[in-house]
Amino acid sequence: MSKKADPKKVRYEVQWERFGYAMISPSMIFLILVATLPLVSLLIMSFFRIDLTYPLDNGWVGFENYLEMAKDERFWYSIKLTAIYTISTVFLQVAVGLALAMAFFRGFRGQGVMRVSVLLPMILAPVVVGLAWRTLILTPEYGILDYVSILLGFGSKPWLVAPTWAMISVIIIHTWQWTPFAFLVFLASLNAMPQEPLEAALLDTRSAWQRFRYIILPMLQPAIIIVVIFRTMIALRAFAAIFSATGGGPGTATEILNLYAYRVSFNSLDLGYGAALGTVLLLITVGISLFFFRMRRSSTG
Repeated sequence: MSKKADPKKVRYEVQWERFGYAMISPSMIFLILVATLPLVSLLIMSFFRIDLTYPLDNGWVGFENYLEMAKDERFWYSIKLTAIYTISTVFLQVAVGLALAMAFFRGFRGQGVMRVSVLLPMILAPVVVGLAWRTLILTPEYGILDYVSILLGFGSKPWLVAPTWAMISVIIIHTWQWTPFAFLVFLASLNAMPQEPLEAALLDTRSAWQRFRYIILPMLQPAIIIVVIFRTMIALRAFAAIFSATGGGPGTATEILNLYAYRVSFNSLDLGYGAALGTVLLLITVGISLFFFRMRRSSTG
């Protein structure tokens, strides 16, 4: 016969469980209020026509906003720009961050000061970064980068005026600010690696590239996937730095999907269509994140 449960023990476990729920309930309520409810409201608004310029026609339209999106050339152009921006910035952050981490992992004199200088861009607010690059670095003839370009004989460049150069500029700005995140993750992963494979690799007769390619890089794969996941999510919803640097221009040259949704909602005052654009961006972000998390699970499993 099975022993009967002790009533005092059962009562204690129930009270302890209730205490746990009581402790986490304020955080859960706060998350629901600031995260879940706005997302639900966004989804609901996407099925309505909410045009503040013609309020008499507002009302339930179902999937009409999404059907209109399929015929919207500006939407597809913003999707294209978002893909270019995200892939370029994430690739550059991983490549430059990994190179910096390898350099600091080997060690050199004065690396403490250099490490602080590398981390500084990540501390700044994106709006400040965008304005600083626009006024101090990319200003024609007087900006630091443009002045260096002139000194090297390449001439002044229309960094924020020509469409191609404007996209290159915002990619450089985003990469400059957020590469320190990748650098920190990779450096921490390198320091946490078991030393035996690294010491064996140093004693091996293979070249430095072969040691990096076949020993260090496979051990860094989980960290690389984590960096790609986080940086992709941030790049997809980038807004402040681009808006303060170019405003999405010239024209729509740097108008990624996030900026397009903002312009539709707050410039054109078409809140319903803007909510539909925001919902599509949310679904894209969630889909890509799930794909990468599944890839990480398969690589570690």
